[in-house]
Amino acid sequence: MFHFQLVALSGTKFDDDVAEVILPTLEGEIGVMQDHMPLVSVATSGVIVVRRNPKDADRDREFFATNGGVIDVSDNVLRVLVDEADHADTINEAEAQAAYERAQKMKAEAKDQVSLEHAQAIVDRQAVRLQVAGLKRHHQRHK
Repeated sequence: MFHFQLVALSGTKFDDDVAEVILPTLEGEIGVMQDHMPLVSVATSGVIVVRRNPKDADRDREFFATNGGVIDVSDNVLRVLVDEADHADTINEAEAQAAYERAQKMKAEAKDQVSLEHAQAIVDRQAVRLQVAGLKRHHQRHK
């Protein structure tokens, strides 16, 4: 076991001992377990997957939608600092779908590069939130 802290601008989203955490990075997904080598890396937008106990089944894992940030691993402590993080339990799938569709419309109507990039960032964020909501729904069906 090791300690995992997930901190967003709005506050601490997770702070507990865990068995495994899977993180999205620029190089792809990485898994962190006890006694992981020291590491500082960039977290990309994506899904953080948490297994609290070594014997927990995949269906018992927790999921967070994140929007990029920084990963720091040292001395059996994993700290991830992000702008935003949403736990699967807090995501309303219908609202996320509506926000995704609005963002797609904004992107299609963008008149300049700044507007296009802003809309794309919203599209990406809502796509990750929808992915996490889908993972939660899938795992609830298989419990």
